[in-house]
Formats: sequence, C-alpha cells, structure tokens
Amino acid sequence: MKNKWRFLKIFVTVIILGFLLSFSLNRFSEKPVSKEMTAINLNTTTIPVYFVDENQIRDIVSRDNPSGKVGGINIPELERKINEIESVDSANVYLNLNGQLNIDVHQKIPVFRLSKGNQEFYVDEQGTEFPLSKNYAHPCMLVKGNVQPEEYEKLAELVRKIDADDFCKKFFIGISKEKNNYNLLTSDGNYKVEIGDLDNIDFKVKGFKTFVEKFLVYQDQRKYSKISVKYDNQIVTTLNPNFKENEAAINSSKEKIAKAENKPEATPKPAAKKPEKAEAKKAQPKKEEPKKEAAKKSPEKKTEKKPEPKKSETKKAEPKKAEPKKKNEAKNKEKKK
Repeated sequence: MKNKWRFLKIFVTVIILGFLLSFSLNRFSEKPVSKEMTAINLNTTTIPVYFVDENQIRDIVSRDNPSGKVGGINIPELERKINEIESVDSANVYLNLNGQLNIDVHQKIPVFRLSKGNQEFYVDEQGTEFPLSKNYAHPCMLVKGNVQPEEYEKLAELVRKIDADDFCKKFFIGISKEKNNYNLLTSDGNYKVEIGDLDNIDFKVKGFKTFVEKFLVYQDQRKYSKISVKYDNQIVTTLNPNFKENEAAINSSKEKIAKAENKPEATPKPAAKKPEKAEAKKAQPKKEEPKKEAAKKSPEKKTEKKPEPKKSETKKAEPKKAEPKKKNEAKNKEKKK
C-alpha cells in the first residue's frame, strides 16, 4: 500500500507541474522576446573570457525566432546554433515559469596562442583549435613553430606549470619550436632557454632555477644568447657575439680553434710517411724469403737429375777396364815363350 501511495503522489505532482508549465506557456507565449525577458550569462568559467558578447547571442535568438514571441522559440534548435560558435564550449537554453528566456554560455578558455606558418589560432585545455576573435584577445602564452596536434597536451601542461610558478611566470613570456627542440623565450636579456623535448619538464626547469640563483644573477644577462638545459645533469651556455665584453673571449676561442686546425696539417704528413717506409723496408725481406727458398729448392732438383748420367757413365767405363787385363795376358804369354 505504501508503494502505491508513493506512485500516486509522484503522478499527481507531475500532472500539476505539467499543468503549470502549459498554463505559463499559454500565458506568456504571446509575449515578445524582449531584453527584459532574456537573461544571457556568458561568464560561467573560472577565468573570464569575452569571445562572445550578448549582442551576438541576441542576433541568433532573433534570427531563429522570426515571430519574436516566446511561444515561437525552438529551444533545441537555439542551443544547437549557439554551440556552433567556434569559441563556445557548451550552451544551455531554458524558459522559466514566468516566461523568461535564460541562456547560459560556457566559452572555451585558451591555454596558449599558436602561430604556425601563416595561421594563428588558440588551443584550449582539451587541445581543440579555435580561431582568434576580432573583438577580444585573450592574454596567454604565445607559441611559435611547427607544433603537431599530438603535442598539444604536453605543451598545455608546460604552459600551466609556467603560469602556476611565480619564478617561471616572471622569466618566460613565450615558447618557440625549432626543428625538434623547444625553447623558452625570456623577458630579461636576449637569451633563450633550450629545453629540447617536452619530457622531464620539472627537472629541466629546476636546473634552470638553480643556474639563475647561483650564477646568472651575478652576470649581465645580455652576455648569453642561449642557455641549454636539455642535457642530463649539465647546463650549456652560448655567448652572445653582439655583446662587446664577449669579443675578447670569442676571439681567443677562435684563435685556439684555428691553431688546433693548423697543427694537424703540418705534422701528419711526415709522421704518416715514416711508418710507411719502415713498413716497406720490413716488407721487402719478407718478400725475398720465399724467393730464396724457391732458389734453394731449384738446385736441389737439378742435383737429383745429375746422378742419373753419372750412373750411365760408370756403366760405359766398365768395358774400358778390360784393356789392362788383355795387356797383362799378352805379357804373360811372352814370358812363357
């Protein structure tokens, strides 16, 4: 029974609300949509932005409702047309029971302004691009270079960290991308801070802070043209050639480089030739050894062939030895006689 009473109460409440709504619409449907009967709320974000003004919204309302009466408003269609504005994130349109038209507009908040070639536009927290406004320029970080859409998220994170830190907000006024390296542009001096890629941003910024507090505050900031923190555990500085005090240091370094380049040109030729001669001398006897061995082997072969004719000579000499025997026999015969 209790559940039945609950359903009955809900049903009666819905009927009453529907009756009141239909009564109010019928009552105010013939009223004109005036400024007094239209409430437009544009600043529904934590950071105030002014890309869209009330006149722009009123023009859309008047175009969407030619009759100019409350009863002629098509709320879903009006919401859709307001959401088509590129700088609008979302819109909510509704009518009160007294016939007042309420429009709440949530505008996009730019994180940075990107200058890419001939194009220039804003990028919001979701990484969505939207064009600049003729009526309003939002103060945000300026980024230059060929930044790809997949880098928007990390770049927005970097900008938020800079805006949240008083030290970084004081020093950095812009970001540039050259090839694959990102540079932070500074307000003091003519130098830029090279951070490389968008990884380990906290570590790189912390290293630059330490460099400024321990060293750079005691130097003329015009002395450097670039300070690189993209390498691990080291900071590399580049002197500014247009700074007069750097001329002596730059000239001395150029002289050292010139001397270092000239030294290897005079010495390497004789030094390179000596080992070549020594190697050639050492190489000659090595080449002669096989020749001598070949020469030694060749007479050995000849000596092997020589004994063959000697044997033949001995064979021929054997019949010659018979001659003295014949002479002895003749002498013996004479003696007998």
